[in-house]
Amino acid sequence: MSRVLYVTDLTYPARGRRYCDEDIALSAALRGSFELALCHPLDAAALMDGFDLTVVRNSGPVLHYQEGYDAFRARALASGTRVFNPLHGRGDMAGKQYLLDLTAAGLPVIPTVADRADLGRLPEVAEYVGKPKLGADSIGLTVLPAAALAELELDGSTLLQPRIDFRYEVSFYFVGREFQYALYAPDPGARWQLEPYRPTGADLTFARTFVDWNSLDHGVQRVDACRTAEGELLLVELEDLNPYLSLDLVAGPTRDAFVRAMAASMSDLLG
Repeated sequence: MSRVLYVTDLTYPARGRRYCDEDIALSAALRGSFELALCHPLDAAALMDGFDLTVVRNSGPVLHYQEGYDAFRARALASGTRVFNPLHGRGDMAGKQYLLDLTAAGLPVIPTVADRADLGRLPEVAEYVGKPKLGADSIGLTVLPAAALAELELDGSTLLQPRIDFRYEVSFYFVGREFQYALYAPDPGARWQLEPYRPTGADLTFARTFVDWNSLDHGVQRVDACRTAEGELLLVELEDLNPYLSLDLVAGPTRDAFVRAMAASMSDLLG
């Protein structure tokens, strides 16, 4: 039986979520398929050589331990360590550059710029949102009135987006490139009060656009989107580092199917 190092921070105080509960339940379910041990993200680099696969789960924003994460990533890449999710993800795993790339490519994403010369690409709205290019979990997010743009310094480290008037946020959850389930927040002011969502064919085509763009054949991904007042879906984030899965909010059969799919993807990565 393959040995798995499951990386999690059981003490991280996530707003509106209990990371520890999800990882306790998910790691317990995976023990039926693997020999599995839990460790804190700061211990992963030192321990991973003793395992066949390192699984990064609810480990919290790496901004809180950037040096340790960079050391883990560099060591894993240098040694060829198998990591789940694989480290070539193009979404949040690599920062927020993808929001700029997707905007430039004309894909359905909230328009995003990082340079004053590109402000003309943004629609004229009453308020804008600034967020760090290396941000996570809404850390450093600010709301700016349109009048403040004239004095705003954009040096590439901050992303600027229009503040979108949306009906609700919806998340699509994938293992590899296979859709598993969707959840949505009907109240725009309560992001983590989620309910089951039945996606349309057009919704899944939208979500798969970004999963296919990301080119991760293994791992778990969450495509976060908002439904605008006009009915359009726009990408908010492509979570491919350690996406919270809200497994406690899905029906038992759906949750069991997700665990089976995740275990199969892990086994396939191991070869």
